[in-house]
Amino acid sequence: MDQVTISDEDRRVLGGWAADRAASALPLFEAHAPHDLRPREAIAGIRRYTEDGRRTAELRSLAWAAQAAAGAVADPAAAAAARSACCAAATPYVHPLASPHQSRHVLAPAVYQARATELAAGEDTAVGDAELLRAIETAPPAVRALLRRMPARSPGRGRLDTLYHRLDAALRADAE
Repeated sequence: MDQVTISDEDRRVLGGWAADRAASALPLFEAHAPHDLRPREAIAGIRRYTEDGRRTAELRSLAWAAQAAAGAVADPAAAAAARSACCAAATPYVHPLASPHQSRHVLAPAVYQARATELAAGEDTAVGDAELLRAIETAPPAVRALLRRMPARSPGRGRLDTLYHRLDAALRADAE
């Protein structure tokens, strides 16, 4: 499989953008599990990473804990918000492989954030599309450039696949 170049700075910039996307969905999780701090701690962990650039076992553990929090909450919007936090904390571990799977890791924090908001709005896809637009508007050039080094995503069949594809295509178009 082909390799892509991912610098430490690329990872930090991606982490910052991912943290911002996940943080905007965090209230949806906390409304259903106010005493479960795992997604909040994952976001704090990725923010620390953006400052010091150290990929630690703790950061990986925080990501997995946020994923566990997603499984522990019954509300689908809250679960998607926790997954966004998990994926944000995992962004420093994107592998330098030119594969759609790795591009998914770049896009996942914003996609799950958008899905969380649309689920909270009664599955109003216009709400999710508006969140994707915010993600596009706030995506730094380094994130767009990183994504362009990876294969484009295909449309897929479900709503998450649609969100991934739309975000991927828009970030690539805006980067050109």
